[in-house]
Amino acid sequence: MAVNGKKIAIYALVVFVLYVIITDPETAADYVQIGFEGISSAAQAIGDFMSWIADGAQN
Repeated sequence: MAVNGKKIAIYALVVFVLYVIITDPETAADYVQIGFEGISSAAQAIGDFMSWIADGAQN
């Protein structure tokens, strides 16, 4: 039963994403840009943290 619910949720998400892309491509592009900016910021923060650790965790 849970697998069917998961499949339905995935299909609904895919249909929604396609609907947004088809009806308003500019907004969809904005969403993608926001997502990539978030990923980029997270990667930068992880890099800064690892550099801080490698430098001996000094302020």
